[in-house]
Amino acid sequence: MKIFPAIDIKDKKCVRLVKGDFDNKTEYKMSPVDQAGKYKDHGFKNLHIVDLDGALTGETVNLDIIEKIVSKFNIKIEIGGGVRSFESIQRYADVGVEKVILGSAAIKDRNFLKEACEKFPSKIALGLDAKDGYLSVSGWKENSNKLTLDYLREVNEYGASRLIYTDINRDGMKQSPNFEETIKVARTSNCPVIISGGVSSIDDIKKAKELNNQNIEGIIVGKAIYDGDIKLDELAKELDA
Repeated sequence: MKIFPAIDIKDKKCVRLVKGDFDNKTEYKMSPVDQAGKYKDHGFKNLHIVDLDGALTGETVNLDIIEKIVSKFNIKIEIGGGVRSFESIQRYADVGVEKVILGSAAIKDRNFLKEACEKFPSKIALGLDAKDGYLSVSGWKENSNKLTLDYLREVNEYGASRLIYTDINRDGMKQSPNFEETIKVARTSNCPVIISGGVSSIDDIKKAKELNNQNIEGIIVGKAIYDGDIKLDELAKELDA
């Protein structure tokens, strides 16, 4: 079970949003590079990074920060946030990220997802963010009116190498992930699934590890780390347990 500590970047700072709301954000003192170093020092080998500026603009706004993290620490990064072109994917690939997450652009244009998977084999992760069973797009501001599992069945053969499933109602709320829905997604998906949204305690990590045989590859931990509900020493023990 891979554990992905999360770094959300806005205005060059680490932040956390509640349910993706830009008006409901908390800024943290440590820089994204220093935060990545802290995770590395604790033995984490994977990072989940969201460029929130990119999500708003559709550009690779914080590419310099991502490049610095990749070059400074030998750590695998999955990066998302407003990736809407092959050029953006290429830029991230060129600086050495492991996976590039396609979200809204892939849901709005399935051909973009298909071509991206063909052009960048094993590089594309599909980010599915759902609210009450329906996929949301455009920074979670719009409902796509498409059921998560229906969409997944439509694109299952395209060749995404990872799927990140987030229940928006749980994100930043620290009420535990929606394991039930995640299992349904994992059973439908052709590629391994990452659990995202709502991790509140080390018990959530332990529960996720018990699901390891259900096509679930890992779990993302964000706000619970920043708020001190999960201590990094405690979380790092789960890497080896």
